[in-house]
Amino acid sequence: MGAVPLIFTSGWASGINAYAVVLLLGLFGRFGGADSVPPVLGRTDVLLAAGLLFLCEAVLDKIPYVDTVWDAVHTVVRPVAGATVGALLAAHDPGSLGEVAAGAVGGTTALVSHCVKAGLRMAVNTSPEPASNILLSLAEDLSVAGLVTLAIFHPWLAASAAAVLLALGVLVVWFAVTRIRRFWLRRKERRALRRAGGAVAAG
Repeated sequence: MGAVPLIFTSGWASGINAYAVVLLLGLFGRFGGADSVPPVLGRTDVLLAAGLLFLCEAVLDKIPYVDTVWDAVHTVVRPVAGATVGALLAAHDPGSLGEVAAGAVGGTTALVSHCVKAGLRMAVNTSPEPASNILLSLAEDLSVAGLVTLAIFHPWLAASAAAVLLALGVLVVWFAVTRIRRFWLRRKERRALRRAGGAVAAG
């Protein structure tokens, strides 16, 4: 079961920035001597591809509304990446979960964290200024880098932190969606009252 916390943490991180996860794990495996990382992630072509895509995401993810389109495109990519990384980690550690189970854990965790990320971004994009979007994106990048790094050296601590962040994220999204829904309902009611008042005045 040694790979389980790393699978969970990488799944959570993949839902936020899958390319950063592959890049960091590959770098740790190739240059950091991390025995828990499968060699395939440290291949030159994998690192180059992950690095290029990470740079693209680092830019596009900080532009309001463009980030929402990017998230929509990655609704499939991130869970698949989480599942693939999870299966590779399990295959590299035969005493851990089976590859199918590990893929399910990584993919499911990535899907939930992706939904949290996308939900928060949609809520933040209702603000007209871009600063909050940029700050949130930077916080996500730092969180992914910090927890993936922590998972290499202290996997259970990283998994615990990822679980807390995932739970908090779900609560924040639920709260934000509830507030936004109330706002639109009130706005709709005000418009209906204005129309009713205008009709009465005209009559």
